[in-house]
Amino acid sequence: MSRNVTVGLDGSPESRAAAEWAAREAKLRGLPLRLVHVWEPVPEPMAQAPLLGAETQAHWSERIPRETAEGLRLRHPGVHVETEQIPGRPADALAGAAKAAELLVLGSRGLSGIGGFLVGSVGMAVIADTETPVVLVRAGEQAADEHEADPAGIPSAATAYRPVVLGLDTGHPHDTVIAFAFEEAARRGTSLRVVHGWNLPPYSAYGLPADLELNAELGRQEAAALTEVLRPWRQKYPDVEVAEESRSGSPAHHVIDASRDASLVVVGRRIRRSPIGVHIGSVTHAVLHHATAPVAVVAHD
Repeated sequence: MSRNVTVGLDGSPESRAAAEWAAREAKLRGLPLRLVHVWEPVPEPMAQAPLLGAETQAHWSERIPRETAEGLRLRHPGVHVETEQIPGRPADALAGAAKAAELLVLGSRGLSGIGGFLVGSVGMAVIADTETPVVLVRAGEQAADEHEADPAGIPSAATAYRPVVLGLDTGHPHDTVIAFAFEEAARRGTSLRVVHGWNLPPYSAYGLPADLELNAELGRQEAAALTEVLRPWRQKYPDVEVAEESRSGSPAHHVIDASRDASLVVVGRRIRRSPIGVHIGSVTHAVLHHATAPVAVVAHD
């Protein structure tokens, strides 16, 4: 199967927002867009009910991707749109579909303007079960949200993209995650804002006064480590402007704060092959639920 951008579609507002975002991303990448609609077979007793039966389900399972594809082709004429219907459990089917994709895009309900995402069990399971990068898009996300306001302060999709934000742990940097962030910034012709959070020594836990000189030295060391990690990437992507931010405090809080002015947030997820539970890491988990921009989760070893 050809490389593509795949989006999970169920007819909800959040999945429609995800499809629009995925169409824009497919255009940036020069790839086809694949709409995947997953439907669970109707149990035999329900299949006999006229309003809940197999014919009704078949009608809606065919109508949702068809109408969505027609709308996307009109709004994004340069993007080739394909549709596919897959029976089965949504989490399993979408994780399987992601194997043939360069990127998987899913929708997520927004809690409020600043409350971030409500990531359901399906989305969390898919993120934890696939090695393909997954982007979560909140319901209501618009193209103009990814761009700077125009000179009059009005939202516009015709202006420059907002920065891409990368949450980076200098103690465990991963090339796959960093490369993804640089590539996304390069595609958008925008800057990359790299955010690194680190913790001060736990003075308060021992009832000791803060050592301001030591704190300043730690800050210089952390900033130098961030610069060193990014040095080869600056050379590889000379056209991408990079802003480095190394700050004490919660890494998740700093990334979430930066998301308010971002076109896309990029975080990593360590691949864990345990068959028990969903594991995506505490920082990524917090960013997924509270960031106000689309979030890309990139799996790494």
